[in-house]
Amino acid sequence: MDLIKTTQGVCDKVTALRSEGKTIGLVPTMGALHEGHLSLVKQCIADNDVCIVSIFVNPTQFNNKEDLEKYPRNLERDCGYLKSIGVGVIFAPSVDEVYPEPDTRQFDFGQLDKVMEGEHRPGHFNGVAQVVSRLFYIVKPDRAYFGEKDFQQLAIIREMVKQLKLNVNIVPMPIVREASGLALSSRNERLTAAQKDLAVNISRVLAESREWIKGSSVGEVIKKVVTTLDSFAELKVEYYEIVDGYTLQSVSDWKDGDYIVGCIAIFCGEVRLIDNIIYKADSQN
Repeated sequence: MDLIKTTQGVCDKVTALRSEGKTIGLVPTMGALHEGHLSLVKQCIADNDVCIVSIFVNPTQFNNKEDLEKYPRNLERDCGYLKSIGVGVIFAPSVDEVYPEPDTRQFDFGQLDKVMEGEHRPGHFNGVAQVVSRLFYIVKPDRAYFGEKDFQQLAIIREMVKQLKLNVNIVPMPIVREASGLALSSRNERLTAAQKDLAVNISRVLAESREWIKGSSVGEVIKKVVTTLDSFAELKVEYYEIVDGYTLQSVSDWKDGDYIVGCIAIFCGEVRLIDNIIYKADSQN
């Protein structure tokens, strides 16, 4: 396994791999790896000759300086995980390596980045697009892997690839959950044991809401989800939106689309968590 910390180093490695006719998969991460990340990595290893995992906490996608400072980091542990499952290359650059000059690009994603995360985290998705496009330009992967837990991010990245005409196949991967149902997240490391038990209610209530749609309007389901979760002392819903899975725009009726998804952001104490649930799945998804 190669641990590479410079852009030139990874470019040289990719050039050598391409000269050998190797296919390359990329799993972009911010580290603090868990089984959710590793599920992406294992699929990448299965699909490609070489799997490259990037570990980089991207400052341009944080609109909260304190959140950036508290984001968990443990490169040595992450490298151990990746080595044990057969990753070929880890790219762990510094900020100066990724951004030798300030990235002033401004992306236009229409309404995709104006709702949900975009509304509550201004500039977040522009930062995501900046770093992911930089990684794609550097690594030039055949495939790149992203988890469906970050549902809106996945839509943004697909749109970015389309706009920039990048020759990379975006591979979505399903949410990985603990046995309790809690969606795996690097931010879970910041939860106390009691908070982690409490956070299980997020996935539980979302799962129960699948039954509520049978006799309730979209608005009624939203209200019940929010009211139920907010009834727990340390849980506070930031938003719960039921949207068209393609446009990410809110739906007002269950007949408004063939692909309908509920997306939530919620604070457990001071830790912000996200999750989602599919109410109606298009046959293509």
